[in-house]
Amino acid sequence: MPSAIEPMRAVTGELPTDDENWAYEIKWDGMRAIAFCTQGQIRLQSTNGLDATMRFPELAGLARTLDGHRVVLDGEVVTFDANGRPDFGLLQPRMHVASEAAAAEWAATRPVAYVVFDLLWLDGLDVTSVAYDDRVRLLGDLVETGPAWKVTESFLGGGSDLLAAMDAQGMEGLIAKRRASRYELGRRSAAWRKLKIRRRQEFVIGGWLSGAGNRASTLGALLVGYYDEDGTLRYAGRVGTGFTEPELRALTDLLGAAARPDDPFDPPPPRPVELHGHWVEPRLVVEVAFAEWTADGLLRHPSYLGRRIDKDPTRVVREPVPGTTPGH
Repeated sequence: MPSAIEPMRAVTGELPTDDENWAYEIKWDGMRAIAFCTQGQIRLQSTNGLDATMRFPELAGLARTLDGHRVVLDGEVVTFDANGRPDFGLLQPRMHVASEAAAAEWAATRPVAYVVFDLLWLDGLDVTSVAYDDRVRLLGDLVETGPAWKVTESFLGGGSDLLAAMDAQGMEGLIAKRRASRYELGRRSAAWRKLKIRRRQEFVIGGWLSGAGNRASTLGALLVGYYDEDGTLRYAGRVGTGFTEPELRALTDLLGAAARPDDPFDPPPPRPVELHGHWVEPRLVVEVAFAEWTADGLLRHPSYLGRRIDKDPTRVVREPVPGTTPGH
């Protein structure tokens, strides 16, 4: 069994025109995790290689239900709200627990579910070269729904109607997967497409602005950006809403520990931001919702959703708006 996996990633795109050649899955609003299951034990790896096993003790039972099979699974750890919708904000405390005792307490009061959507390895066999349709069939035969895990549904065709249904239910969107495609380890592949209803993506924090009024002791706004193709950190704007008081305090401490004397963005932010900004090493990744990109490449009406410990900051890029190219 491999000791680590770099997962396949999707591109942001539009509904396929050859609908019959694609399958559609719900885009789960959670934390991507690779599950290594052997001899009744499970190990969870985040997208950026962190061991996340301790954080989610309620998922340990999955490995014991596999009848001795040794498998590697790909899926998403999610927390559901009162209406049964995945909620990334509710998952935040679970992603950042620091002890087994705290993880056990959270598991009892706000449990997660592991939504499995792919099979990568089975009893000594690498199945990443097997077509998507066949991997899904093997996965359905292998994993039965349990108290904290299930296999996601795969819908063959009908993407337009499914996307409309997701919109009506307040969901994030769909992932379209080419039915004949293999699993491309470590690649962002056009064989998987993110079909988003609401605009949101990860950004890297490069600095912050001081708060005022009741936020004078914490931050007022995050200064965020993304990396372009040559590895340059581009400024994307200020994010000043969406924070809880505990999260403001946590971010203030984290940013203080990551301070640096100079601005990491190239080119620098607008002059007023440059004059008043506090700069940090660009290693913290956050999820942000926003209305649109402005003509000058800044976020309009951004809102903070949470920190992403499972993302490599150097892989954070500007995701294209369907029907356009980045920067347009």
